[in-house]
Amino acid sequence: MSDTSAASTPAAPAAPLLTTPLHALHIELGAKMVPFGGYDMPVQYATGILAEHRHTRTAAGLFDVSHMGQVLLTGDDAAAALETLVPVDIVDLGPFKQRYALFTNAQGGILDDLMVTRRADDLFVVVNAACKQQDIAHLQQHIGTRCTVQPLPEQALLALQGPQAVTALARLNPEVQKLVFMTGGHFTLAGIGCFVTRSGYTGEDGFEISVPSGQAEQLARALLAQPEVLPIGLGARDTLRLEAGLCLYGHDIDTTTTPVEGALTWAIQKVRRAGGARAGGYPGADVIGAQLAQGANGAQGGVSRKRVGLISTERMPVREGAQVVDAAGAPIGRVTSGSLGPSINQPVALAYLATSHTAIGTEVFAVVRDKRVAMTVAALPFVPNGYFRG
Repeated sequence: MSDTSAASTPAAPAAPLLTTPLHALHIELGAKMVPFGGYDMPVQYATGILAEHRHTRTAAGLFDVSHMGQVLLTGDDAAAALETLVPVDIVDLGPFKQRYALFTNAQGGILDDLMVTRRADDLFVVVNAACKQQDIAHLQQHIGTRCTVQPLPEQALLALQGPQAVTALARLNPEVQKLVFMTGGHFTLAGIGCFVTRSGYTGEDGFEISVPSGQAEQLARALLAQPEVLPIGLGARDTLRLEAGLCLYGHDIDTTTTPVEGALTWAIQKVRRAGGARAGGYPGADVIGAQLAQGANGAQGGVSRKRVGLISTERMPVREGAQVVDAAGAPIGRVTSGSLGPSINQPVALAYLATSHTAIGTEVFAVVRDKRVAMTVAALPFVPNGYFRG
């Protein structure tokens, strides 16, 4: 049966791409722009993805992540309310501490991953660009009567990442050096009031900076004026997070994967697990709780597959969608992210494999253009992280 409706009905015009407050600066800097998450975003600059990747690993890179969603949750009940949507300890989160969290559905699948920071009078939440409208609606529908859900479209978001990021940012305000990994605070940078967290998605030390949109370009220029800093695009952002073993929502985790399958159980604190003071009470808690319980009894987390890292000594990169087979050629999984790891000059990938093949050191094969590429299950991250913990 074929569908002919497209031939008889004119296609709806594509929605115009949105732009971030730094769009003109990207054009000025010679960025190659591509559609991403409904936005016109820089994929790379003149030096190219490999050079941008290596610069971030050795110095400092400035990323425009203003397409991400920023939201404030305010009210005395905000933390307890948010815990009804995530399997994470929010109530006990200390002042100006940050935590990785997951929205889950009734089947235990992941609706999105997010970052939550407790501030003096609110919770500051950052969600993924492609999910932000549904995430905001999700918050308003389920906890909007218990706290105020306030989107922050007037705020831009910049990420300064790399081992020299602190050196560059401290020239604008030395007080940022007092932050440690997964903490935040209010700082004046280049005369602009900003909220800064020492976090990011590259595996390196670095900062994410929420800045008023109208002053984002001013701050970006001040940062780019620092000798350590170069602009970095989406291409290097992806290879950096892959080397760090970090998930990309919609690829490595989605509504069909649970936190246990996704190897994200570290994000579920004991207080939210069976026997904890606030166990369960979030969507899919019965599913995830059962998987955790079976895992505690040595049954591979009660799941048939898990996310793992794969590394190869061959030169052929393995991309998303590649089938993974065992030595006999039997299918055992699929790659969800993959590329050459520029820092180690070897192909790396994230994949879901049958739990019988997830032990570190297990040899498997990715099928690329009908050729079997030998790969080994490897510990994550592929590149040691550089987070500053004090």
